Amino acid sequence: MSLAALAHRHPRIVDWGIHVDRAPAAGWLALQFAALAPTWAWMARRLRDGSDDPLGLLALAALAALAWHCRRELRAAPQLGWLALAGAGTVLVTALRTGLGALPALPPLATGLVAVLALACGLLAFLPRRVAALPVAGLAVLALPLLSSLQFYAGYPLRVVTAEASRWLLAPGFSVAREGSSLVVDGRLVIVDAPCSGVQMVWLGYFTACAVALWARRSDRGFLRRLPMVGLMVLGGNILRNSMLIAFEGAGHPLAPWAHNLLGLLILAAVCGGIARLMVPVRTEPAFADRPIPGLITTQGGRHVDTVL
Repeated sequence: MSLAALAHRHPRIVDWGIHVDRAPAAGWLALQFAALAPTWAWMARRLRDGSDDPLGLLALAALAALAWHCRRELRAAPQLGWLALAGAGTVLVTALRTGLGALPALPPLATGLVAVLALACGLLAFLPRRVAALPVAGLAVLALPLLSSLQFYAGYPLRVVTAEASRWLLAPGFSVAREGSSLVVDGRLVIVDAPCSGVQMVWLGYFTACAVALWARRSDRGFLRRLPMVGLMVLGGNILRNSMLIAFEGAGHPLAPWAHNLLGLLILAAVCGGIARLMVPVRTEPAFADRPIPGLITTQGGRHVDTVL
């Protein structure tokens, strides 16, 4: 059979496969977004009823900005590995949300986590290879309305750690004793309450790390290697902020609300600035032999031609 005859008699499914393969990235992502609509509806309800802070919208905006910035570099043919993970994750979300056989339905936050990771895989299938996967997945997770859940499960342990570290820092100048997440400073009871746990600082710190890593084109390995330092910087900034506030309280000179907020914003800015600097690659000066010499024409791999001065 000739190629011309084969071209005329091939199965129609081949044409369908060609059309599917040529489908634009926006079409694939729109279909996946529509398939995950129940998750987006739950996220919108949770934000609307005031049960969580709307910081996740910043992460969504960062992902949208990334997709828009790379719109001219999106792959015509997606990476099949990421696309398969996106499809499997989308199907898994449906099974986890409704239950499957003896497997009960999971809480919305758990299914939402799978949903945003599946959407991140779908986006990575079309993004250029130079875009690191871990910061994209990190922004997707941060888009979830999870601050109230983090405060519930991790808030108290963070407050205890912060109170104990503050006790050590204040011990040289005050008589300090810790009782749970509270401190007794020179006979004055100072409570390390929920806002002092640093959960919001944790969110903003890791958001800064993910956003700056994408902007600076950090690799997955470089991003992962710096994540422990991000956590230490956030914890250290929160301990410093609480120690300063407790010192004023223990000395009998509590800060006014505006000064309290200003101090917190300054330390938050310093922590996020340090994290941003951590994620930006260090620029190295070129070696002396690689620097251009005035009056000399140099081309990579070419000859050196002296010019007439």
